[in-house]
Amino acid sequence: MRPYQICNNCIMDTSDAGITFDARGWCDYCNNYHDNILPNWHTDERGEAEIKAMVAKIRKDGEGREYDCLLGISGGVDSSYLAYLAKEKFGLRPLIFHVDAGWNSQQAVHNIECIVDGLGLNLHTEVINWQEMKDLQLAYFKAQVPHLDTPQDHAFFATLYNFAAKHKIKYILNGGNYSTECVREPLEWAYHASDLVQLKDIHSKFGTRPLKTFPLSDIFTYKLYYRYIKGVQVWRPLNCLPYIKDEAMQLLIDKFGWQKYAHKHYESRFTRFYEGYWQPTKFGYDKRRAHFSSLILTNQMTRDEALEKIAMPAYDEATIAQDFEYIATKLDISVEELRALHDGPNKSWRDYKSRQGLIDLGTKVMRAVGVQRAIIR
Repeated sequence: MRPYQICNNCIMDTSDAGITFDARGWCDYCNNYHDNILPNWHTDERGEAEIKAMVAKIRKDGEGREYDCLLGISGGVDSSYLAYLAKEKFGLRPLIFHVDAGWNSQQAVHNIECIVDGLGLNLHTEVINWQEMKDLQLAYFKAQVPHLDTPQDHAFFATLYNFAAKHKIKYILNGGNYSTECVREPLEWAYHASDLVQLKDIHSKFGTRPLKTFPLSDIFTYKLYYRYIKGVQVWRPLNCLPYIKDEAMQLLIDKFGWQKYAHKHYESRFTRFYEGYWQPTKFGYDKRRAHFSSLILTNQMTRDEALEKIAMPAYDEATIAQDFEYIATKLDISVEELRALHDGPNKSWRDYKSRQGLIDLGTKVMRAVGVQRAIIR
């Protein structure tokens, strides 16, 4: 077994089986950040110029239409702040788009309402058929893989892209950013939610109900067909301006009565459970390592602060117990059955069919042309 090692600069460690370290004890994520991301990440006048050019293009192409872009919102800080920027700073006319996959927390619902009402924007909500969602979600539990959020994530992006293509909305504003996500979780922790081959394979093995209405979209459909045939473009404005997470949250709190939540992605009750409890206790993966390491590299958290936080459980035992019962009940299984799944044999994405070979090729091409700079492995 590989001896334990933790990066001397961030807090990524050998729980990522593919991590490498240099002579200084710095990991490849840190070196990639300084070598590939930082030199090409412009939040100064160059980023401002990109924003002005892109906003002008979106406005022009949106003339005569009720909305000039689509903006997916979860109730989390990135998408909420982006909605504020789009309306108040960029002067755009976004349609706010939300996918209800059945796992929203009350905080998420509250935050979405605050943003939509406070900015005077229109909200379109797509509700996923719960019986199909539940069946697919339970299939992933039975598959014993760590990436349990795939059904929810796939529903989000597939519904969003399918809607944009169907209604000929050319621009999707995305809250993805280097500031809080320059260190990406390895595929062992979070396999591609867009790999439709794997989703269908897992569902065929463990599902019991046909996915008649569940939104489906393959990674190549939205990366190639929607982009180059349908003309749907994705823009990440948060990479073009200074974005400090705590400052953004405080602005949302002050302006809209937005509610702060414990950690990244915890606006979903299911995500909180699987990231904060299931993955660390069953697989030894703690996504907070990647999240905190991103904040370390972008000078929003010190390494000592991150080490102190990561030493503590993601959330308290009483809430974990409540969530355990809530998840089991929602999936129509007993707490004992859910515990048996937790204690079952661990598997990974490699145990099921996938398109990883083609995805790897696409990633190499995107890195070669400078589109993809974060490490994905």
